[in-house]
Amino acid sequence: MGRIIDEGYGGIDQRPFLTSEVSARDGQQTAAIPEQINGSAGSTNAINKGEEAGELPLGRRVWRESKKLWYILGPSIFSRLANFSMFVSTQAFAGHLGEVELAAMAITITVIIGFNFGFMLGMASALETLCGQAFGAKRYHMLGIYVQRSFIVLFVCCFLFLPLYIFAAPLLRLLGQSDAVAELTGELALWVIPTHFSFAFIFPLVRFFQSQLKTPVIAFAFLLGLTANVAASWLCTYVLGFGVFGLALCLALGWWLVVFGMLGYAMCGGCPLTWKGWSVEAFSGLWEFIKLSVASGVMLCLENWYYKILILMTGHLHNVTIELDALSICMNISDWELMIPIAFFAATGVRVANELGAGNGKAAKFAAIVSVVQSTIIGIFFCMLVMVLRSRIAFIFTSSADVIEEVSKLSYLLGATILLNSVQPILSGVAVGSGWQAYVAYINLGCYYGIGLPLGFLMGWVFNLSIMGIWGGMIFGGTAVQTVILSIIVVRCDWEREAEKAQQRVAKWSTTNNPN
Repeated sequence: MGRIIDEGYGGIDQRPFLTSEVSARDGQQTAAIPEQINGSAGSTNAINKGEEAGELPLGRRVWRESKKLWYILGPSIFSRLANFSMFVSTQAFAGHLGEVELAAMAITITVIIGFNFGFMLGMASALETLCGQAFGAKRYHMLGIYVQRSFIVLFVCCFLFLPLYIFAAPLLRLLGQSDAVAELTGELALWVIPTHFSFAFIFPLVRFFQSQLKTPVIAFAFLLGLTANVAASWLCTYVLGFGVFGLALCLALGWWLVVFGMLGYAMCGGCPLTWKGWSVEAFSGLWEFIKLSVASGVMLCLENWYYKILILMTGHLHNVTIELDALSICMNISDWELMIPIAFFAATGVRVANELGAGNGKAAKFAAIVSVVQSTIIGIFFCMLVMVLRSRIAFIFTSSADVIEEVSKLSYLLGATILLNSVQPILSGVAVGSGWQAYVAYINLGCYYGIGLPLGFLMGWVFNLSIMGIWGGMIFGGTAVQTVILSIIVVRCDWEREAEKAQQRVAKWSTTNNPN
């Protein structure tokens, strides 16, 4: 096997990618892992000594860290857009079949799938801590064991969520949906169960590849899935006439192709150091793994459901049809832009976890700073763009003058949301990389549901500020307070101590057997 190395990713500690060589004499594969330069007292290279002493110019350090970050970030943004686009394209094709079909598909995706999507995605983010730190500590074989443990835990969770799919129709009737929409949604929910089970494998695999900096594999897998999904959906809609049930199967096809693409790459030798085959060790240490996974799931769900509650709260106001249309447009814009901060969330978690696992506390801190600054700059750009285009941005979605005017009014809150979302997810990524999920879950619970929602209710109903009051209260009472608290925690963090804890965690969870 040829050498796989990128000299551009030396970063602060000048640690390039993994290299693997096959001896021509004995045919045995050996791993040549690059030396840790940062903190290596025996280094004789003048440049490396300069790096250890912190003499490397700041601009060069930022450039090197940025290359590491964007190598993860670029494919992550693409894969999240492809992920989102598979759901959007399915709804778009359903819209050509009829209004009831569109409504049923939209509810199936946003409510039925969306309810458990965030929780399972959050549970898989435990791997960003474990795999990232194990990779940094060079316990490469543990990545394969961790991802298999995650398969087991998430697969069981899929069964726990099945009642939501099986009893979707009566639940929707209970929530006030029409019989026609509830009935069709109930049938569709059964057809998307295969998609639901694909989450148990996709989410862990994405973290598995991200942690070892193989993000192009993720991007190609999602490109394959999206292409197949769109092509099959067109065929089922316009040629075969399979209707919405055919679209549900096409959605499953796209997601499972992503699974087979990534899993096939790992099993066919693409990850020789981190995938040693299926192992019974995956069934050990499950309880500790479950606790960290649940903490991660709760942390992300509390964030994911927060703005869904905003829609539900505004729906109970009187005579707010135009305002609700405007809010939906603002939420769509926010969701599209949020793909970038969410990608930063993942990339930051990987970078921080890698450095902490390697014992490089200062490098982890520097990675966090670079990520927050770059994401904030991007957030400021989009915030200003929304402000400049506030009277025109709604033309993409509607031609109603009243809705366009209302979007223009709400654009100030939209800009504030975009700006805060450019910082908050990245700080959460630092928390995930450091293993602080349980603490952040408590912070989210207190800020979002203890401060934000009550303040939004107070401003919306007591002070009669309608949607502006509800949204403003939730932003400045919940998201802003949470961002400030996380910022204080990150600034006051003892990074060297966190590096020690990360190495202790890796040692505790690693097997004592020789993986080879």
